[in-house]
Amino acid sequence: MFLSVFEMFKVGIGPSSSHTMGPMVAAANFLDRIRNAPFEVHGLKGSLHGSLAFTGVGHATDRATILGLAGFTPDTYDNEKAEAALDQIRETGLIHPRDLPPLNFNIKEDLRFDFGPALPGHANGMILMATDKQGDVILEETYYSIGGGFVLTEAELANGKDTDEGDPVPYPFKTAVEMLDMAQRSGKSIATMKKENEIARGGSVKLNDGVARVWDVMNNCIERGLVKDGILPGGLNVRRRAKGIYDALIAERGMNLTAPHTINDWMITYAMAVNEENAAGGQVVTAPTNGAAGVMPATIRYWLDHVPGASKSNIPDFLLTAAAIGGLVKFNASISGAEAGCQAEVGSASAMAAAGLCAVMGGTPEQVENAAEIALEHHLGMTCDPVKGLVQVPCIERNGLGAIKAVSAASLALRGDGQHLVPLDSVIETMRQTGHDMHEKYKETSLGGLAVNVPNC
Repeated sequence: MFLSVFEMFKVGIGPSSSHTMGPMVAAANFLDRIRNAPFEVHGLKGSLHGSLAFTGVGHATDRATILGLAGFTPDTYDNEKAEAALDQIRETGLIHPRDLPPLNFNIKEDLRFDFGPALPGHANGMILMATDKQGDVILEETYYSIGGGFVLTEAELANGKDTDEGDPVPYPFKTAVEMLDMAQRSGKSIATMKKENEIARGGSVKLNDGVARVWDVMNNCIERGLVKDGILPGGLNVRRRAKGIYDALIAERGMNLTAPHTINDWMITYAMAVNEENAAGGQVVTAPTNGAAGVMPATIRYWLDHVPGASKSNIPDFLLTAAAIGGLVKFNASISGAEAGCQAEVGSASAMAAAGLCAVMGGTPEQVENAAEIALEHHLGMTCDPVKGLVQVPCIERNGLGAIKAVSAASLALRGDGQHLVPLDSVIETMRQTGHDMHEKYKETSLGGLAVNVPNC
């Protein structure tokens, strides 16, 4: 099994990888279908189903779908151009995709929110249609946004398509047991095995440049979030808090008045900076999702800024190790909140961050696996119940606590020798089963939990 580090860490836009990035990607893919069609298309229509319908407005799913149909993609997204395109579509009722004639599209009528039962393949389903001159559907495709910006057509999902397509890799582990066995037999770290797999598929230049960009985008997101204040969009009137906390922490430095637990405030602030940017629709990196995008960069910044001996030169090992763990979770369970609750998002992110931190602090493969197991185990059962369908409450703070758990898990694992009772594979399987049994109202539909118990929402 091979899942690239650049599939786990995708550069995109907020607020959601499954509800914003995924639909935009699906719409862009549908344009390619139209470009290759042997007939002339005159218009576009679509419908959003399941969680994409219930929390679509709060996650900007409709906006992302329309922009995808206009040719925008998450990795090259330009907000100024996007706003101009939306204004043009509203005024003219036409979409102007590249290499296609203008296509009829009425924003109010041609993209429908279907609040009935979800489509059978996944909680995040959408149907895109192309019409002829009379408005009759002549091309239709069902897409599923399965978490982390990954998108599959109905046929691909039914056929069990995964991302393991291409040349063989030297270390194709599908489970943590296989990963540890390969590490023991080869004498190599998890990061080294992952690196050799990446080079076998894409070469060293792509790997080095890509990893550098991933960290640059992550860190830039933190920096933007630390200097911005104001109210987040969406109607909840949630204030940005990262800047105020950060400013206070800077002012307290050197005063010898802070308690030891203040280090947690640094971790939370880094994570909140990212997730406030995500909530505002800024550029983020899925890690492994947008809703959990703050855990990984917060843990790395904590390590770089507060741990003696930390070096930027080891960031690739951090990210590669984390991606290896994330791949195991996605392959054997889920990273989608709509499919398995927030245990699949922040829980997975915390496990990935714990593994990465443990690795760069000298942990053995066994200790790294233990760190991931501890972090994921203590997120089991966590629901996804965003208030008003926005990736704000409880999501922003939850990322900060996920980072704290990641650091604690890595530290605890480093105090041991890697031997432990519960294997990571067992925790991943437990998370899968728990997600399967979890009621849908606790899986990103905003039909239960905090989403219905917070007053005036």
